[in-house]
Amino acid sequence: MSAYAELHCLSNFSFQRGASSATELFARAARLGYRALAITDECSLAGIVRAWQAAREHQVQPVSYTPPTLPQNSAVKNTIDRV
Repeated sequence: MSAYAELHCLSNFSFQRGASSATELFARAARLGYRALAITDECSLAGIVRAWQAAREHQVQPVSYTPPTLPQNSAVKNTIDRV
């Protein structure tokens, strides 16, 4: 098994961005010899149960993360944009 792990992958739970199901993604990761696969759907952990089941089936370590989306005029976003 490769030491490689994909740390940014969108499933079909990321509307209009991801196309493949968790099963398809983990099956492909297993065929490529990945050790782990991170599902990083936008603003949602909705697909994490299916991802965990697929990861277990294909013996690939699951990693879950959802990047936060900040409102356009938030104080945090304005501070980050200035840095």
